[in-house]
Amino acid sequence: MPRSARWILVFASASALLIGKVNTNNSLRALLGFLTLVFIGLIVFSLRETSAKEGGLAPEFTLTTDQGQNITPTSFGGKVLVLNFWATWCAGCVEELPSLQAFQNRFGNSGVVVVAVSMDKNAQKYRTFLNRFHLSFQTARDPKWDVGAAYGTFQIPESYVIKDGRVLRKFPNSEDWTSDDITQYVQALL
Repeated sequence: MPRSARWILVFASASALLIGKVNTNNSLRALLGFLTLVFIGLIVFSLRETSAKEGGLAPEFTLTTDQGQNITPTSFGGKVLVLNFWATWCAGCVEELPSLQAFQNRFGNSGVVVVAVSMDKNAQKYRTFLNRFHLSFQTARDPKWDVGAAYGTFQIPESYVIKDGRVLRKFPNSEDWTSDDITQYVQALL
């Protein structure tokens, strides 16, 4: 039993002892009211803002890419990191990958690094997908969504532009990474 649940039981037992001669129905109502407040408090706590914010520090993580490189948000020095969260089963993600590949081809030698973090739980389907599409940017798998959760990513695709350990921009949907807007934005960062 989790420590918080034990604490609640201890408090409820102590409350019942203190109430003593008070009607059992009143005790149950009080306990139910208390547990309702605790439940609401837990919900509010779990919904607090935990996502990465534009202009703020990029949440820390360490990933080993499929290419064998250990990466963190600051491991690219002054380069621009595009951290993309995706999955093989996500139609929008698969649709976005060709433009992300073209983006990598265009900016890869100019100080931009693309790292695509897959949320796939099935390692075999993930490998089969990568073998079929031959992406040139770095890829990694995060089946427990540890990195995604640190960034507040629960809907994919989602991408973050990071430089010097700071989140510069968040793209919460599928993007055309070859668009003039994104191209001009990235060129201004270099």
